[in-house]
Amino acid sequence: MAHNNKYSSRKYLWPYFLINVMIILDYSCYHPFNKEDVSYVAEIQKWHRERLENLKAENGVLSVSGLFWLREGENRFGSDSANDIVLTADKVPDFIGSFILNKGIVKIKVNPGIEVMNDGEIVGEMILKNDMDSSMTTLTLGDLNWFVIKRNNEIGIRFRDYRNPLIRQFKGINMFNIDPAWRINAHFEPYDTVKMISSVTASGSMRSYPSPGALIFRIKNRTYRLDPIAQDDQENLFVIFGDATNGNETYGGGRFLYVEKPDENNMAILDFNKSINPPCAFSGFFVCPLPPPQNRLPVRVAAGEKKYSVSIHQ
Repeated sequence: MAHNNKYSSRKYLWPYFLINVMIILDYSCYHPFNKEDVSYVAEIQKWHRERLENLKAENGVLSVSGLFWLREGENRFGSDSANDIVLTADKVPDFIGSFILNKGIVKIKVNPGIEVMNDGEIVGEMILKNDMDSSMTTLTLGDLNWFVIKRNNEIGIRFRDYRNPLIRQFKGINMFNIDPAWRINAHFEPYDTVKMISSVTASGSMRSYPSPGALIFRIKNRTYRLDPIAQDDQENLFVIFGDATNGNETYGGGRFLYVEKPDENNMAILDFNKSINPPCAFSGFFVCPLPPPQNRLPVRVAAGEKKYSVSIHQ
């Protein structure tokens, strides 16, 4: 009887053994056993979690609730439909005040009894510095926050709502499987003089950006080039690129990639697993540059963030 009980136990454990084998085989298809690769996958997962939290933060992309371009003269704002700028956030006064645009300078006049704040002080009237200024002016009223933006010759007001429904609706962003093969070495080839590259925005306007050189790399034994943009710190680089996944698996307007400063041998790392959606993928209240023609790769970059949808479930 003891032998039969032992045999019987093995018989019932057999399906669990098969399940464990299948799990191990499935895991090995997507998660390399190399210790460095496993560590790298964990690094990207951590980066992705932090990226999602940043999107939901008070100064994150998902808090942006409005973008209004100013016309010359007075622009009244508040929740009442009689205003030039109508705000739909909860508990917004009917008439907050006015933005006065005069030859590129924006001044705000706040109506009596409305507690608009700047650096802990109640504002009645003041000149507002735009986002091209290192000391940009930010104003708040309850859960609302706003500031002036300048894009070429256009001047507007961007509003944030700390209770924006987009934050509550956010379920995350799907990504391609993390693959260390998409962490690619690139040679940085400096230009003799900084090259200005042109990019059309999603709204149809044109912008120019300084590019200090080209990033040259290989995918599947073919050589490609990308023109990065110099960041304000003049060290790290910013890449706007397109690829064959755009419009289907990824956002149609391309993706962004941040690249650390090339080393002393002019080598840099293009980590396409960190490719991200531009702000325009989440909201219509942004003006995003599209990839310049030379940065449209004729291959699938099956790495990084996929197309965002509010109905996504991870």
